[in-house]
Amino acid sequence: MCGRFAMDDSTNELLEELVAEHGMGVLKDWQKHWPPNYNVAPTQDVPVVASHDGVRTIESVRWGMVAPFAKTFAGKPVINARIETVATNGMFKQPFLAHRVVVAALGYYEWEECPDGKQPYFVRVPGEPLALAGIVRRWRDPALPADDPDSIRLSMAILTMDAHVVPGEVHDREPAFLTPDAVNHWLGDDLHPEQLLDMLRHSSEAVSHEIEYYEVSRSVNKVEKSRGVPNDGPELIERVG
Repeated sequence: MCGRFAMDDSTNELLEELVAEHGMGVLKDWQKHWPPNYNVAPTQDVPVVASHDGVRTIESVRWGMVAPFAKTFAGKPVINARIETVATNGMFKQPFLAHRVVVAALGYYEWEECPDGKQPYFVRVPGEPLALAGIVRRWRDPALPADDPDSIRLSMAILTMDAHVVPGEVHDREPAFLTPDAVNHWLGDDLHPEQLLDMLRHSSEAVSHEIEYYEVSRSVNKVEKSRGVPNDGPELIERVG
């Protein structure tokens, strides 16, 4: 499972590189809208790379998919989509077929149940950001006119799969990781659904061999230090113990 993750300047650079690879420009100073956040939580907005008719763009989406029939954009979101059912589940099938995106993460958090509470771990590939497979669904606010541009909201789920066997692994699920070649297939239209799923399995296995994880402070368990004050500093990913 992937329930929290971290973003920094390196993840912004990865997104920009993925767009630039296809000769596309990005808005000047776009990164200033996405300062480092080492405790990205569900319902927060995040930048992703999407592709529309071969044109790559950086878009802002809410992490946590909202069903198209939902009356409001609030409520408990669906943050992960299982690779085993993403091509058949009614919530995820259309986004999987038509609205795939890349999420950039410095790493993500997993928790282990302990007698004295939940112990967080930070999971990463040393020295480089992760590219994760995501899917996006459009939601239209029924309270606004259909021609109002603010009536359309985008929400995203991160794909997960069985974790590859690592001694002492803290969780049995992991995000679907993308290698550079896999990114091109994921954002492209050259593979059929089953081929896409096979590609994700092989891509994730390749990346998982580079994964490391370590204990971090339990302070990451809280999204806010106090009401309205985010708890998202770089100290959250520092190794403890």
